[in-house]
Amino acid sequence: MTLDDLKSRHSALLAARYSGTRSVSYDGKTLTYGTDAELAAAVFDIERRIAKAERGTGRISRPHAVKDL
Repeated sequence: MTLDDLKSRHSALLAARYSGTRSVSYDGKTLTYGTDAELAAAVFDIERRIAKAERGTGRISRPHAVKDL
């Protein structure tokens, strides 16, 4: 899933949440959440994925040595 896809799904989820509905449509599919908590969890998950995609891949590992253990 591309960053643009994630952002469009995020917009759709926020629009549904703010309008008070629990149904979201994107890519020709409709998804209905049972509670607002489920919808909020989906929003949080998408935000986490967007942040990860914007940060890039993996971490940089640097070796560290200690003298005279």
